[in-house]
Amino acid sequence: MARKLIAGNWKMNLLRPEGTALARDLALRLARTVDPAFDLLICPPATIIAPIADAVQGSGLLVGGQDCHSAQDGAHTGDISARMLADLGCSHVIVGHSERRQDHGEIDLVVAEKAAAAQAEGLVAIICVGETEAERNDGRALQVCSRQIAGSLPQGATAENTVIAYEPVWAIGTGRTPTTADVAEVHAHIRAALGARVPSEAAGIRILYGGSVKPGNAAELLAVPNVDGALVGGASLKADDFWAIAEASVG
Repeated sequence: MARKLIAGNWKMNLLRPEGTALARDLALRLARTVDPAFDLLICPPATIIAPIADAVQGSGLLVGGQDCHSAQDGAHTGDISARMLADLGCSHVIVGHSERRQDHGEIDLVVAEKAAAAQAEGLVAIICVGETEAERNDGRALQVCSRQIAGSLPQGATAENTVIAYEPVWAIGTGRTPTTADVAEVHAHIRAALGARVPSEAAGIRILYGGSVKPGNAAELLAVPNVDGALVGGASLKADDFWAIAEASVG
């Protein structure tokens, strides 16, 4: 299995001075680490991607976007294309995050189109899936993840251009996390769902866990089978916390 990917989703937080300072801090820590056993990615708001990508260029710290449009260009006021992200120096982009699905009504087909557009521009698409609390309570968590994988995974998905992030919606920003047994069950189910869709690639596609990941629980979560990294929200806004999570990935 590939090295673990520790990705930070900054969401709608930080302005240029503090965002650039945080990125430089992480880049310096990465530079001081001899052959780190993990990949480190930050996804800042679109407004500060350019200065951050310039500030950390050549450091090994990866930079990504939080969303992209499915079109290369055109009359889409306020949107950003995958080509634009690539032009800024991004290597990854998050698509289908539950906050996009809920706040903007994005359905699986839209997520698949965005992922395909990202992959066409050479970006790695981080495709998010996960159930709500009501769906979990109804015993439909696995069914929801299966449906989202089937609908959101584009044709041509490979281990090189695709990452899946399992984020139970009820755990995001709440401080609550599933049990490790629950995480293991869902990640194994996602691996099997990938096997049904892309048999030759499924074993190599990294599956991240996200939802209230912090230094205190990172080692336990990252040790779960089929957990190939983490998608980190609030804790990624503090260099010490984010770095501690990354270090926890190596056991």
